[in-house]
Amino acid sequence: MEPSATPTPQFYTWKGYRCAYEVHSTIDSESSQHLPLLLIHPIGVGLSRRFWYRFCDRWQQQGYQNPIYNPDLLGCGDSEMPHVAYQPQDWAEQLNEFLQTVIKKPVLLVVQGALLPTAIALVELQQQKQTQLIKGLVLSGPPAWRVMTDGGSPTQHRLLWNLFFDAPIGSLFWLYARRRQFVESFSIRQLFAETEAVDQHWLDMLEAGAINPKSRYAVFAFLAGFWRKDYESAMAEIQQPTLVAIGDLASSISRKGFSETPEQRAAAYHKGWPNGQSRIIPGRNVLPYESTEDFIDLVAKFMSSLQ
Repeated sequence: MEPSATPTPQFYTWKGYRCAYEVHSTIDSESSQHLPLLLIHPIGVGLSRRFWYRFCDRWQQQGYQNPIYNPDLLGCGDSEMPHVAYQPQDWAEQLNEFLQTVIKKPVLLVVQGALLPTAIALVELQQQKQTQLIKGLVLSGPPAWRVMTDGGSPTQHRLLWNLFFDAPIGSLFWLYARRRQFVESFSIRQLFAETEAVDQHWLDMLEAGAINPKSRYAVFAFLAGFWRKDYESAMAEIQQPTLVAIGDLASSISRKGFSETPEQRAAAYHKGWPNGQSRIIPGRNVLPYESTEDFIDLVAKFMSSLQ
């Protein structure tokens, strides 16, 4: 069963840029007394807020009345796509504006995969402004702990951007990377637990999302590694209740070649996150899409504990 009709996109402005979002709710979201969800989609070829459609649709089908705020990060989907080297801080500032001016109430922040640094930066921004509109966090398939605590080389990240991604060869690489054959192969090798889960809906979504060549800037900034820093101390300072959801076949995309079991990853986050709990469910690296019902059940139970 694929997602049904989706809401009409709405827009707000951040630093002069037009940013898109949708509200998925069966009741009036502004008057709702239920804790809203704020979703952070992953960055990748063709990815945008549409990554969350299956989750949003089935969340409502199961009768949950919590409004869902589903924005497009700058450079993705229907938001503007300026030619910049995006940093997690940029997206965090964009989402902070969204929280302050559109949602205006505490949320459960749900972040997919390696966009975790954006969620961390958003929590830090809230702390700096002495406002706290994040009541709790759900980390869906976060990176290996060592990836989150190994800062990499900022010089190498900049060289990758300047000499490859933001150069003519980068444009050629984009033409190759957005091909349906490539995204299907990558999804099977790196994202999904089962080959048959890489369905037509998934591939159509990525293919359509990658049509605009300007969408490559966000993807290339991510691939260049601008998000790679040592976040260990930042994570240790986050006090909000946090649920870490890890697939039982979770894998890590790492140049270092180290291996880590899902149990080891769960233990690392449980130890390094002050008020965290970890759960392992069926799936690999895109749990809201490939294991939607299990993921929804996990989020709903966690949300109930917050309320």
